Amino acid sequence: MKIDQANLADIPQLCILLDELFSQEAEFTPDYELQGRGLSKILNNEDIGVILVVRESDKVIGMVNILYTISTALGGRVGNLEDFVVLPEYRNSGIGSKLLSYALNFAKKRGCQRITLLTDDDNQDAHRFYLKNGFSRSSMVPFRRNTRNT
Repeated sequence: MKIDQANLADIPQLCILLDELFSQEAEFTPDYELQGRGLSKILNNEDIGVILVVRESDKVIGMVNILYTISTALGGRVGNLEDFVVLPEYRNSGIGSKLLSYALNFAKKRGCQRITLLTDDDNQDAHRFYLKNGFSRSSMVPFRRNTRNT
């Protein structure tokens, strides 16, 4: 098992992982074309963020994105953790915890002062996982408006 940064050649495998993730999430539907476009934008611009992957031989078995923004409250860079997924057959083996730890260290080295993430409200397994790994529930409530088709 190896953790490193994704590259453009990984996009087909990343889309498979996103398929798995989006099949669990209420607000998203898999769309390889859109997913590939978004992944390419991240991979082609390190100022946007990074995609970290877990590889077993040549197979990508897990991924997580760290997308960067600036917090005026903290006066510096913060990260949003997105698209965190491990293939089902590799779950409950510690791979997710290792990837999360790697991602948090990576973000800290890149100057992130805080990491924020979102989960589905009813995803109790994810809540337990993040609490176990040092996250706390925020009092902030996300609101979303799609502007793509308006």
